[in-house]
Amino acid sequence: MATHQQHLPVRATGTGSAFDDDDAIPNVDPTDTCGLLQERLQAYKHACGYLENYIIATEKVQKAHAKEYEKILKTVSDPLKEGHHFDQSLGGIAGLFENIRSNTQGIANSHLETEKTIKGSVLPILERLHAEIKNKSKELAKGAVKGSKEVDKARNTTQKYIELLGQHTAAVSSSGGKVDPSTDPYVLQRGIKHRLHKQVLEENNNRHDLIEVQNSFSSFEAHIIQTFQQALQTFLQSVGGQHERQKAMYSDMVSTAQKIPLDFEFKGFVHRNNQLLIDPSAPKRDMSSISYPNQGHPSTQPLIAGTLERKSRAMGALKGYSTDYYVVTPSKFLHEFKDDDDVRKDPVPELSLYLPDCTIGALSGEKFNIKGKDASKGKVGGALAMSHELSFKAPTSANAEKWYSVIKEVAGGSATYTNEVSSPTSPVAGRNVSGQQQPPQYEEKHVAPVQTQGLPQGQGVGSAGPVSAGGHGQQPYNSPISSGGVQNVGSGSTPTSGVERKPGQY
Repeated sequence: MATHQQHLPVRATGTGSAFDDDDAIPNVDPTDTCGLLQERLQAYKHACGYLENYIIATEKVQKAHAKEYEKILKTVSDPLKEGHHFDQSLGGIAGLFENIRSNTQGIANSHLETEKTIKGSVLPILERLHAEIKNKSKELAKGAVKGSKEVDKARNTTQKYIELLGQHTAAVSSSGGKVDPSTDPYVLQRGIKHRLHKQVLEENNNRHDLIEVQNSFSSFEAHIIQTFQQALQTFLQSVGGQHERQKAMYSDMVSTAQKIPLDFEFKGFVHRNNQLLIDPSAPKRDMSSISYPNQGHPSTQPLIAGTLERKSRAMGALKGYSTDYYVVTPSKFLHEFKDDDDVRKDPVPELSLYLPDCTIGALSGEKFNIKGKDASKGKVGGALAMSHELSFKAPTSANAEKWYSVIKEVAGGSATYTNEVSSPTSPVAGRNVSGQQQPPQYEEKHVAPVQTQGLPQGQGVGSAGPVSAGGHGQQPYNSPISSGGVQNVGSGSTPTSGVERKPGQY
């Protein structure tokens, strides 16, 4: 008992004694011991309440986590956009997202299950302990605390008689021994013994109760700690199991992603879209195998094409002749190009002469002249352009004659070519040894009849001058040819058309 009494609160005394059994009224207050034990129970009750609050907060967090994971699940709940690009079988991207959805839903469900486990298994343990601590505190209040109050009451009564004895013993000494019968010190002393005996009985009973309470506290505190351990162990099984399941689900997501072959999706994509994708083994496109509408139309085939030399105009005439690539088209144009390469740059004509509007000069060996306007600048530019006489030179006299013949024919009328694409009449098809093209075959042209009626007397049918666009062949300067190719007759003679057939029969 000495060991237990060392930790109990005591009243201070002048001699420094904590507890003196010889005193009628001990300095120790039994209510201090009960208060101390009551306070200890209150401390354990608050500790249990703290632990309950922690578990309740964890339960709420688990429930909140379940809702948050439901939000996370919504981010992947919709089907993949452009999902037809992915293989819908397992083992691909679509299968990966299906795995993510199922595992995320599993994580949300695991949080809900943990919340229910905590609420149904962990909290009841602490709630029962809390109730036990409250009951223990009530038992202490009804038993030991009540006995301590009876001890205090008995002590107060004894203390009152002891004080009364002191007063009357002093009175007897001062008054010569005359006192009342009820205040006789002898009677008072016997009354003190009676009440002191009752006080001691109350103190011993209360002491016995307190010893039992102190001894029960050791086992009760052990029960409290064991209950804490049991509650936390159940809590660990619930929360730890949830974390293990969550870790396994995340591991399954990662494992599913890592198992996707690197070429799985692309092989499936190629297999599903082989009609739209480019076959790497297919040969490259070649210009020779490409066709397009009107590719072989006669109007696209040149009447004659090749290189000619042309003397530069104006100040450039000092440079002499320059070689370029020329083409006469069925559209009656003479186009000038730098070369015949259609690939290196866009083949835009450097010069374009509309031959029916030009004047064709006489052929002189390898040279011939054409006078006209450049139409390559468009309508506005062509209208403002000035006429120039251009000098051309062919490589040989025979080649010059071919060019001159085609140009003269086109300038005098419409070109003659067949409308059948299968056999176009183009001189490009045949070339001579020198690389020049052979002249095309044209139908014979006849001179139209010349009007001779109503002419002023003395005026010839034609006028002297160079051969016009409609002339055929060369004539001596003393025998001029008109634009219609009719020889001029003298004044006073009967004008004739110069055509063997009658009008309407050519």
